[in-house]
Amino acid sequence: MDQTFKALSDPTRREILRLLRDGPRTSGEIAAHFPTAWATVSRHLGQLRDAGLILSERNGQQIVYELNTTVFDDLVEHILDWVKPRGKPGGKRHA
Repeated sequence: MDQTFKALSDPTRREILRLLRDGPRTSGEIAAHFPTAWATVSRHLGQLRDAGLILSERNGQQIVYELNTTVFDDLVEHILDWVKPRGKPGGKRHA
């Protein structure tokens, strides 16, 4: 989970995830949205892939990326677990 949060901490990586909401994209299509060098975008894609947030598939000379929604489901469950009320036995929770 630490690697997931680290990957989400960068605004460029979050923007890549937003782009992938609309469906799979090639690395070139993703890189075209950023003013940085392709190598920098590639590094961000690698970090997102290593965190399990995106999946990649080689299609000839291109690599196509898509969201890995399973990891997002796990992430949401993890966050929701932080905010679940843990009332004290016999007591009421006060705001």
